[in-house]
Amino acid sequence: MAKLNLEKLYRKYKYDLFDDFLPFMDKFVIDHKLGGFMCNTDRDGTNINTEKNSWYNGRGLWVYSFLYNELAKEKKHLDTARKTARFILKDRPSDDELWNTDYTKQGQPLPPKGIYAGGKYVPSAKEVYGDLFIAEGLAEYARAIGDEQYADIAEQLLFKCIKIYDRNDYAPTACKVYIGQDAPDMPGARILGVWMIMLRLCSQLLRQKYNKKIEAAADRCLDAVLNYHYNPEYNLFNEVLCHDMTRPSNEYGSLSYTGHSIEILWMIMDEALRRKDNKLFDKAAGLLKNHLEVAWDDEYGGFFRGLKNVDENIWIFDKALWLQEEALIGTLMVTEQTGQKWAIDWFNRIFKYVRDKFVLKKHGYPLWNPWTDRKGTFKKHYPRIENFHHPRHLMINLLAVKRMLDSGTKILDGFKT
Repeated sequence: MAKLNLEKLYRKYKYDLFDDFLPFMDKFVIDHKLGGFMCNTDRDGTNINTEKNSWYNGRGLWVYSFLYNELAKEKKHLDTARKTARFILKDRPSDDELWNTDYTKQGQPLPPKGIYAGGKYVPSAKEVYGDLFIAEGLAEYARAIGDEQYADIAEQLLFKCIKIYDRNDYAPTACKVYIGQDAPDMPGARILGVWMIMLRLCSQLLRQKYNKKIEAAADRCLDAVLNYHYNPEYNLFNEVLCHDMTRPSNEYGSLSYTGHSIEILWMIMDEALRRKDNKLFDKAAGLLKNHLEVAWDDEYGGFFRGLKNVDENIWIFDKALWLQEEALIGTLMVTEQTGQKWAIDWFNRIFKYVRDKFVLKKHGYPLWNPWTDRKGTFKKHYPRIENFHHPRHLMINLLAVKRMLDSGTKILDGFKT
């Protein structure tokens, strides 16, 4: 029965990636001539505009490079990655500057609008995220074409971002979105989400080639997350710390952005697998279990992405697809490695909820819904296509299911689809 259910799950993941996501991207979102991704596109494929964003270009470069490396070694996927890398690198900034966020279709810089999330644009022009996503894409692209110069650029971007992040005047603005625009500025803030992307980049670079400096950067990320952002008082991570790694005395001091917490925990488990560190894996798995239990909406299902105030139990109520999919990656990772029943049960619960609330096929559209309200209410229009978290989830879990099928695993007796 477990084998039959795994085979069914494999077919679903394969359909969602190869028959649903990729054809839509190929037809409506990828700029096959100039490179890059036009993600300001509605559910029916209508391009709201043809602008391109550096975050989404870096992420898309990673997706199509990983797709080529791991699942479909087809020329068209490599061509998409190659043209995107060319589009990105023609406007590479100096070593002290960050990439512009928004561009015309032809690649001319535009005034930054930010990232569209949850029905609004989130300021992002001064954040290091964009350069780190570009670095991730270039690192994976280097593996696809066997050219270390792109991995070298990714390494340079990593340490440039660390240098900027370490300035006491580094002024992230996106963290205000969690609390509200009236929240105080936090110059030099330490952000869980930044350690998350840096750790993921380090893990991917280290899998290609050992580098002592990158290993030290990964160690620093783990130390920051597990020894500083982790709050033993309530067994959750705080999203924002002061520059000196102390807990803020303002509104940010009680913020736990559970979306990033759940996301980074599977990345820590993945890094533990790279290091062959069972103790680290088990620690992250235990923390994942606790964050899932705390963030789950018992009334309507799904995970809340943010706990604005732990003591007062004030939540951000909307439901983001990316968070549900990060939880699916984490629970399947624990399932594959340990077979623990709690992970199997959580995967079953999340999988059922996501397919019920986010898959758009029953509404007459392809793809999955990137964002919804607490109840999962469908709206006919949404002005952005999700080109990273969704395909990353499909690819990582497709590979995991295939490994379990190939190994003839017997651990999934409670597995359902």
